[in-house]
Amino acid sequence: MESLINIQKRLLPDLLIVMRKRYHILQYLSLMEPVGRRSLAASLGLTERILRSEVEFLKEQNLLSVSPVGMSLTNEGKEILQKLASIMREVTGIDVMEAKLKKQLNVKEVIVVSGNSDESPWVKSELGRTCANIIRERLCHNDIIAVTGGSTMAAVAEKLTRDFYEKNVLFVPARGGIGEDVKNQANTICAKMAEVTGARHRVLYVPDQVSKEMYQSIMKEPQIHDVLTLIKSAGMVLHGIGDAMVMAKRRNTVEEDMKTIIAGKAAGEAFGYYFDKDGKIVHKVQTIGLQLDDLKNVRNIIAVAGGATKGNAIRAYMNQAPPSTILITDEGAANALIEGESP
Repeated sequence: MESLINIQKRLLPDLLIVMRKRYHILQYLSLMEPVGRRSLAASLGLTERILRSEVEFLKEQNLLSVSPVGMSLTNEGKEILQKLASIMREVTGIDVMEAKLKKQLNVKEVIVVSGNSDESPWVKSELGRTCANIIRERLCHNDIIAVTGGSTMAAVAEKLTRDFYEKNVLFVPARGGIGEDVKNQANTICAKMAEVTGARHRVLYVPDQVSKEMYQSIMKEPQIHDVLTLIKSAGMVLHGIGDAMVMAKRRNTVEEDMKTIIAGKAAGEAFGYYFDKDGKIVHKVQTIGLQLDDLKNVRNIIAVAGGATKGNAIRAYMNQAPPSTILITDEGAANALIEGESP
């Protein structure tokens, strides 16, 4: 029998459009509250006039409250948002999208969140919240969690909670820093995750890229060796996926290696490896930390990346990702993966 949602899509499409708009307003408030009207309108791409009428309606339904510091969800609003989540998955076709991508990418699980983080920065917060929930579901006592750097991992750190403390978790950086903004380096993100959860962490103060001579020297340091042993013992790995050219430029890659990356038509990057669209490694940075071979023994690997422009990068990495990988992405990237090309 045809579902009620599908019947509504055919007979009352405008109703579903309105429902999705109001759902996004509630969703954004849950992530960013308290929020001012102007900020909310800009983030959702709505005019202030349209948003004003929507806010008045939601306020009348006692789903949000307005105070001098901004708008927030009421308890009823939070309950409605939670109940709407599964319905919206069917409305937007996300459940079908996830099943299709899981089969296409041949991984353990694919989770898609609403929106496109290229267009709406708040979607990255939703990626972080979703990842935090998956970590919580799969976490074991005394787990070691290895974490890479990047803005998406920083968003995950913001959404972790104190209840991790009971699990006696240890956060470790999956690799050294890459010389970018300190707040997005793996060491900083591990420290933040430990701070918000009350867990422990270790640091790995080594460069992301090193020469062979420096690599041999660093590997002899007892403290470095101890941290690397912990990293390679991780039961969970959290990582992002980068656009190959963006990452190569960020690392100030030398001209000879840049030519190799370009000639190899690299599309994606993860763990210092550059992959072409078929998942073939076209270049590898000499790094200290997790290597691809280490992932074979990891119980849970969680890759988080979103945005339509990341579609090619995600596909490149996922074409060789371990089957134990869980991909958390957004509608923008998911549509690009299904359609075959990123913008």
